[in-house]
Amino acid sequence: MSFLFESVERFVAGTVGQPGERAFFIQARHGNRLVTVAVEKLQVAALAERVELIINEFRKSDSSIRLLTSEIDDAPLELPIESEFEVGSISISWDESKKMMSIELLEIVTEEIETPNTLEVQLSISMCIAFIKRSKALIGAGRLPCPFCGMPIDPQGHLCPRANGYRR
Repeated sequence: MSFLFESVERFVAGTVGQPGERAFFIQARHGNRLVTVAVEKLQVAALAERVELIINEFRKSDSSIRLLTSEIDDAPLELPIESEFEVGSISISWDESKKMMSIELLEIVTEEIETPNTLEVQLSISMCIAFIKRSKALIGAGRLPCPFCGMPIDPQGHLCPRANGYRR
């Protein structure tokens, strides 16, 4: 299946579960049409970083692109959270005539899947900024990194390889 949203009311990343056991999702909604796809934490972080980089580059070359102040959408993911597919690859493009970002999320390709499912959304600059802000907050809300080795610290403690296995 191919899901295409030429405009969206909501495009957000969100999680289900506790830090260290969270499942990450991206949801797109327009009207009563809602699509949810499963992603990895690193995919959310990379997508937000890349979209921010692209917007900043185009702002340098085109003074008509203005960053509107947009609030963080901190509402939870909409129910039901039923993933249509798991995202394998992501493509991003910029439509100069519309001044819109196009993001395409493609399903992981396996031998059983001949034609991958896709979710394509076109986002305004303000929607992109809202996605970036929420994604950064989402990534930052995970487990704290160990100050010595950088690995996440679990609530039960952490066996730090740099501290020779000393449990902190």
